[in-house]
Amino acid sequence: MDPVVSTGWLAERLGTPSLRVVDGSWHMPAEARNGREEHLQVHIPGAVFFDIDAIADQTTDLPHMLPTPEAFAKAAGALGLSRDADIVVYDVHGIRSAARVWWTLRAMGYDKVHVLDGGLRKWLAEGRPVESGAVTPTTVEVAPKFDPGLVRAADDVRQILASGAARMVDARSAARFTGEAPEPRAGLQSGHMPGAANVPWEKVIADDGTLRPPAELTAVFEAGGIDLAAPIVTTCGSGVTASVLALALARLGLERTAVYDGSWTEWGGLADAPVVTGP
Repeated sequence: MDPVVSTGWLAERLGTPSLRVVDGSWHMPAEARNGREEHLQVHIPGAVFFDIDAIADQTTDLPHMLPTPEAFAKAAGALGLSRDADIVVYDVHGIRSAARVWWTLRAMGYDKVHVLDGGLRKWLAEGRPVESGAVTPTTVEVAPKFDPGLVRAADDVRQILASGAARMVDARSAARFTGEAPEPRAGLQSGHMPGAANVPWEKVIADDGTLRPPAELTAVFEAGGIDLAAPIVTTCGSGVTASVLALALARLGLERTAVYDGSWTEWGGLADAPVVTGP
């Protein structure tokens, strides 16, 4: 099943009892924008706001790491996100942080979740309805679940690099991957994991903010030297755009692609983590 749905698909189903719409907009600190404030100004009717920095592990200084299944279940329940609901996640960019929310929900046992192709950007361009103000969802009970197969930690990555059991695919820009450009977060090494491949996340997104069609996605990954028949783990700066690559791979039928949650914010800050520079 395609992991994205069209704006037309969503428009036809708005207001149906089984549907839940989620605004997963998030911005890099340097962008000086606030997703929650923008949500209050304009959002798709009925959409609740999912704050990836708030619904996260608050015991670590790493950004938006997955919370415990119990903490997540409580937060999801407060947003009215029943496991029986059809959930559609969007963001203001087209497809960026919505993919992180999509992956998070799936890692926490949700199996009926999709991303809105083109996001709020496409929705607004088509003149579709929006609203402003706070949305107060009906709280539901959610049982904690966790799917470890979709998540990788630093120790898992060490084992992958040692064994070659999977290919690490890095969604950061080519300049950050090679070490030519500094990391936007202070204190991190520059470069990449030994043996990792680089597929900058923007390459899987079309000019209008939608996910590229399967044939184009296949070409993008193959151009990056990726064997689509072999296991893949995606990584990036902090686990957001790695989820975009996981979404793209899901469109190609690779629905079980794992994401390295800590990504380079964790790896680049580890004194003993292997790092190389160059192509």
